Amino acid sequence: MKVYELRTYSLHVGKMAEAVKLYREIGYPVLEQSGAASKLVGYFQADTGAINQLVHLWRFDDDADRRAHWAALYANKAFIEDFAPKIRALIASQEVKLLLGAPWGPQP
Repeated sequence: MKVYELRTYSLHVGKMAEAVKLYREIGYPVLEQSGAASKLVGYFQADTGAINQLVHLWRFDDDADRRAHWAALYANKAFIEDFAPKIRALIASQEVKLLLGAPWGPQP
């Protein structure tokens, strides 16, 4: 059964442009080079409601696949040393939700 992971990062006010720059220059290239981007459904920026948020949606085959994905990414030196410390300084809070696809309708 597919598992979806919705990650919402609320940034400190005024830090969105810096976060976008970090993702463009370091974060997303690391995901692509490591193969981790293959699990990504998409990145989104909140435009209304609770703004200053970056939202990621990930798709995994099952929970074991999800855990292996994050373990590999957290073992990636470029991600942990070059990207993570810089992006963490911009994040005020993080929320992670695990979702299971409903047994009807389309799924990403």
